[in-house]
Amino acid sequence: MNKYLLLLFIALQGGLLYGQQDSVDTKHPLSITLDLMSRYVWRGTDYGGSPSIQPGISYSLAGFTFGTWGAYTTNNPGVQEVDLFLSYSIKNMFSLTVTDYFFPDEGSNYNYFEYGEIRTGHVLEGSLSFDGTDKLPLSIFVATNFYGADAQRLNADSTSAGIQYSTYAEAAYTFKYFNVFMGFNLTYPDTERGEIGYYGTSIGVINLGLTASKKIRITDKFSLPVTASIITNPQAEKIYLVAGFSF
Repeated sequence: MNKYLLLLFIALQGGLLYGQQDSVDTKHPLSITLDLMSRYVWRGTDYGGSPSIQPGISYSLAGFTFGTWGAYTTNNPGVQEVDLFLSYSIKNMFSLTVTDYFFPDEGSNYNYFEYGEIRTGHVLEGSLSFDGTDKLPLSIFVATNFYGADAQRLNADSTSAGIQYSTYAEAAYTFKYFNVFMGFNLTYPDTERGEIGYYGTSIGVINLGLTASKKIRITDKFSLPVTASIITNPQAEKIYLVAGFSF
């Protein structure tokens, strides 16, 4: 575990010092965002069952982006989330990202700095994405949990055999007025041994839908970005209609 923490620490420090993507205006490397969403649905799963407040801060420079992002449901003590991430963009076409997900339990005295293999509430994920081009607005994303509170593999006697390295993949295509996407769970838990999947019970489609965006003009100098998504999870047999706006 120590080597993972060391690598993550070095990466985060590098991101903080050298920051973001080439496409970002270098005169404004700091970004502060706030999204207000009717629901927090992530990779086909509803987290919290209530409206969600989602703040974010990032700093960018020379292809790197270091930042933090959070989600806070309004049905306290519902699902809360605080993440750290470091991303590197290659020619504005490919991105490599390491994310530290953390879901604090607001009902207990949680310890954010607990990184022990058995006790930690953190999930460390590595991901690679193809971000598309102007001529080919197709994006492809693959992410794998490599440490922490991932779903567990179990031995025949139900003892832990390590994490499942749960993997998620998604393809999305952008049209003029909307974006379509399809996400897959690529990990197969052994349910006969009692294993529970991080994304689902078997390999298959877990995140399918369409997102539309529009800027609503408020004044001559200010427009409010609004998005709406219809999202289905065929494996869980769920559907969600989510909308929100950003500042």
